[in-house]
Amino acid sequence: MRLPIRNPIPFSKFRAASPAADDESFLAVLNSVARGTQSWSLALDNPSISTRLTGRHVESFILRNLHDSKLALRFFNFLGLHKHFRHSTASFCLLVHSLVHSKLYWPATSLLQTLLQRDDTPAFVFRNLFDSYNRSDFSSPYGFDLLLQSYVQSRRVLDSVVVLRLMKECGLFPEVRTISAVLNGLIRVRRFEMVLALFDEILVNSGVVADVYVYAAVIRSLCELRDYDRAKEMIGSIEGDGVKLNVVIYNVLIHGLCKSGRVSKAVEIKDSLRFKGMRADVVTYCTLVLGLCRVDEFGFARELVDEMVECGLVPSVEALSSVVDGMRRKGEIGDAFDLIDKVEKLGKMPNLYVCNAMVHSLCNNEKLEKAQLLFMKMEEKGLIINEVSYNILINSLCKSGKLDEAINFLGKMLCAGIKPTVYTYNMLISGQCKLGKLEAAEKLFLEMNEIGLSHTVVTYTSLIHGFCKKGELDKAFLLYHEMTGKDISPNVHTFTALIYGLCNANMMDGAYKMFSKMSEMNVAPNEVTYNVLIEGNCKVGNTEKAFMLFDEMLKKDLTPDSFTYRSLIYGLCSTGRVSEAKEFMDRQNDLNEFCYSELMHAYCKDGRLEDAQRARDEMEERGINMDLICYAIIIQGILDQKDSALLIKSLKEIHDRGLRPDDFIYTCFIDKYGKTGDLAMAMAHWDLMISEGFGPNVVTYSAMINSLCKGGLVRKAEVLLKEMLVSGIFPNEITHGCFLDHLTREGNMEEANRLHKAMLKGSHGSTVSYNMLIRGFCMLGRIQEAYQTLNEMSDNGISPDCISYSTIAHEYCRRGNLQGAFSLWESMLNNEIEPDAVAYNLLIHSCCVAGEFSKAFEFHNSMVKRGLKLTRATYACLMQQTRVQESPFEPQAGQSVVD
Repeated sequence: MRLPIRNPIPFSKFRAASPAADDESFLAVLNSVARGTQSWSLALDNPSISTRLTGRHVESFILRNLHDSKLALRFFNFLGLHKHFRHSTASFCLLVHSLVHSKLYWPATSLLQTLLQRDDTPAFVFRNLFDSYNRSDFSSPYGFDLLLQSYVQSRRVLDSVVVLRLMKECGLFPEVRTISAVLNGLIRVRRFEMVLALFDEILVNSGVVADVYVYAAVIRSLCELRDYDRAKEMIGSIEGDGVKLNVVIYNVLIHGLCKSGRVSKAVEIKDSLRFKGMRADVVTYCTLVLGLCRVDEFGFARELVDEMVECGLVPSVEALSSVVDGMRRKGEIGDAFDLIDKVEKLGKMPNLYVCNAMVHSLCNNEKLEKAQLLFMKMEEKGLIINEVSYNILINSLCKSGKLDEAINFLGKMLCAGIKPTVYTYNMLISGQCKLGKLEAAEKLFLEMNEIGLSHTVVTYTSLIHGFCKKGELDKAFLLYHEMTGKDISPNVHTFTALIYGLCNANMMDGAYKMFSKMSEMNVAPNEVTYNVLIEGNCKVGNTEKAFMLFDEMLKKDLTPDSFTYRSLIYGLCSTGRVSEAKEFMDRQNDLNEFCYSELMHAYCKDGRLEDAQRARDEMEERGINMDLICYAIIIQGILDQKDSALLIKSLKEIHDRGLRPDDFIYTCFIDKYGKTGDLAMAMAHWDLMISEGFGPNVVTYSAMINSLCKGGLVRKAEVLLKEMLVSGIFPNEITHGCFLDHLTREGNMEEANRLHKAMLKGSHGSTVSYNMLIRGFCMLGRIQEAYQTLNEMSDNGISPDCISYSTIAHEYCRRGNLQGAFSLWESMLNNEIEPDAVAYNLLIHSCCVAGEFSKAFEFHNSMVKRGLKLTRATYACLMQQTRVQESPFEPQAGQSVVD
């Protein structure tokens, strides 16, 4: 039914004039062409038609064929497409009404979309459409709805508002859904005030009943304008008018409240729905969940997700992702994983970003199995896994030492068509290097070139550090020069790795040169660099240099840590300056149990158990907990003093603190009792350790085997060795050395030689094992074989030490062959081996006995320069000689006598 036209505006000036009498025949010709069988193209090319045809004629043609809209449309399109005829706006509008009358809405919309591409104003288009509407005899004004919708679809919503207002002036009202489209279009361009104004203009007191979508647009606009009270009032007013609302309206209000942070009010509205006979839907819940996550109420959000699932509703990916990520960031990793597991069974997963973050968090919390399980779920649910997902797992597996699994994931990555990045290979190479698997690391290094990836400073530094840790400095420096040759600048980590390797090899001069090289290349050392150098100096006893570096570190505003302090404390303690170490500790704050363990170890080593216990009490005062290593040191000191009561007290204290003596502490007991010959107690503690569930390690086995061998129970030691092998624990050079020591002391050199050759084959030969052989030969007087063994050491790449030489020298002296001893001494010095106090005392004493007093004094002077001490026996020999020669002998400055 045609709606009444109110207050019509005269548009007669837009109407086409009535065709003149001579145009009637022309229109008849057009009609016959359109309806005839002749080719339209040929007919319209006729000059009698082509030269006369105007837009007015096309309008008249459409008017005559209004009820045959398909013909009119075909003729209209043919002229435009094939004859490039420019139709008038009126022709478009007449044809739109004709098509609407025939319910051909899609072609009508297409025509309007074409018309809107012109530069005509919306008022001009509307007037033409309105005039065309009046010229036709159709009752449906739906063409105006299509015009409004076309403007909205063309993102010209403000032009649609012009048309809507013109329609109202002319007494025309579009359908409610068209009004809704205009209002929602205005919302998209954030013209909320205009939405409210149009609602008041068009719908209030108009008799047109708004639908739920119109009300939703109005309420959303009020919410966007933060007028929540009016929004709630409007909902109340709508309900009071008896209009049946659905949950959509309330969802709009809930969304607005959540967006403004008033989530508690939004939850109240959700809870009120059941009293209105409605149920919250997925949108309600997800809106609330997202709102709660914005205000960090992740626990409440999780409860709502659980409530959703119980109601049979599945949360959206966005809502689930927000809750999971929020819980993850708050450290609730386990609960977040459980939520994923729960919702995953309903077919939903968080987005890829959140899943990757969850995998990363699970890995950081050492929950690798769950991380891999989540990764599998991601694959199963069709998430497009990227290199980030793989890299997170590969990195964590490498850090955990699970290199085989990491390599498997690299294979999966390649099979999935995802190209590994430099970052992927750097992680794998670093992981292999940390485990000492340098061959595997080098293989990956070469593989990078094969697949077109360039090595970075991180790649080189990982390998350099690996070789430095293994003591293969030549390879480390080869890589360093290769890297710099490629113009890849070393960073602080590269230099620190090389300095570490040099310090570890006691090549301090080289370490200082590399440290200076850093300055030349403008690479600033960090705390780790200084820590490495300080530790290196402390290990070689150069505490003065270590403290100079410490002071330099402070001047550069670098912060020392417990590692720095521990090295300095060790350096002082190892050079007998325990009191200075304690004074230094009293001035520091950032100490830990490792720092105190060094001090307690020094006290116990000096037999100062009471001082060690005082240090333990001081730890407690500073809030530093005793760990098992500290207790092991104290127990070692107690065992040395054989204080059974104090030992029981310490063990009780360990248990009271909820600690259990570990295999290290039991090993201390076994080693101490074994060395004192109390095999019964050693075996008793062995059995106790097994009953406590601790498996002996290679150190424990070696301690027990050593005790048995020294106690003459070699058969039992051999049984223990077999048990060790069955348990999958491989003996080391110390284990073998226990048997070697026994054989050489027993004089069974043939069996000792066979064992030593087996040790060499298994890379267990060492300076110590060779010294045992030398001692064995010397004990039997087989000095020539001892000397051959000394030469054999160098041939096998094992460096002899002072003991190697002094053992043979002692045998020469015992035989009275001082020249042989002197020759051996010169050979030792030529090989840059520092003689110790034992060697000096031996030679000086032998010289005195043989009457070689000038030589004795010569050795004594050399000894003083090295800061070494005489024994009482050697001192007595020299004193006697001075009395005979009536020349006073006094120890020189810094020289003292030891027992």
